[in-house]
Amino acid sequence: MDRTQHDTGIGRRPTVVIVDDHPLFRAGVRQRLLGAVERVEVVGEAGSGEEAVELVESVRPDVVLMDIAMPGMNGIEATRAIKERCPEVAVLILTAYDDSQYVAAILEAGAAGYLLKTVEVEGLVGSIVGVFNGESVLDPAVSRAALSRLRRRGDSAGSADSAQSGLSARELQILRLAARGDSNKQIAAELAVSIRTVHAHMGHILAKLEVGSRTEAVVRGLQKGWLDLGDLS
Repeated sequence: MDRTQHDTGIGRRPTVVIVDDHPLFRAGVRQRLLGAVERVEVVGEAGSGEEAVELVESVRPDVVLMDIAMPGMNGIEATRAIKERCPEVAVLILTAYDDSQYVAAILEAGAAGYLLKTVEVEGLVGSIVGVFNGESVLDPAVSRAALSRLRRRGDSAGSADSAQSGLSARELQILRLAARGDSNKQIAAELAVSIRTVHAHMGHILAKLEVGSRTEAVVRGLQKGWLDLGDLS
């Protein structure tokens, strides 16, 4: 299902799987989310990357809260495996690591968002709902450096011209605004169109780029050279 077709706060609540190798931390996150039971629903927990991949294939949640540092299969590898097997599932990273190298790697693996474990409860719940509705969720303290790193990798790999992207001029314009961090509402205001129109364009962008989230679309655009560092400002 294309998550860009949902309106935030409208319709069913997103289902969530929590992945972390510390049982007490998982219990704490679950307890925090219980207070938002009308907005999200926890449907499972996993203590390792391997367990997470099996669980996600079984229950097909809307969102996975994923740690990076775990023994065996780490969060980056688990995210890549989940996106290969269940591309419709959004992976939201919740970690203590804020190094741009980690962020770049997890975004390349297909994560829809990245949060630090210092996030407040309301911010966590809002982010879960946000990625479920196709919004980009990146901690501003770490996202710009990571996205800049991805863009530089695209340069060194010999990027394609934006005309080869297969996107229309309007779709490229919306992708650039998304790269800047604008929400659907902000993009609609910027372009003087309805939010529904932005939803439709974003759905076309995701389909053409064969990705499952806005963040993945921005990463693809950076890697291919369709976006430049100025688009992140």
